[in-house]
Amino acid sequence: MKLGQVAVNVENVERAVTFYKDVINLSLLFEMDGLAFFQCGDTRLLLSRAEKEEFNHPSSVLYFQVEDLNSEVLRMKEAGATFIDEPHMVAKVEDTETWMAFFKDTEGNTLALMNER
Repeated sequence: MKLGQVAVNVENVERAVTFYKDVINLSLLFEMDGLAFFQCGDTRLLLSRAEKEEFNHPSSVLYFQVEDLNSEVLRMKEAGATFIDEPHMVAKVEDTETWMAFFKDTEGNTLALMNER
């Protein structure tokens, strides 16, 4: 079984679309009726306002895999991203190191870039 789609709550869809497209560099598939759909590898990402108050909360942390963590952090900072921390190693299992850097989107959601070396 694979994950088909993830929904992220946003307050301002237009502002969020600009961030996810221009800062994170995801491919915008289409927008309709206050919904925006992006392609993120094999998974579709949906940005929208919460349909009901019970669903109106920050999203889960999304971890975007990148090839070169340091250069992607630099590129995103230049594009306007606000990082919470700098790239750092979070785990080492045998010969594999997992590195991450956390940032905020325009809607206050915490996201991360990750790289396994």
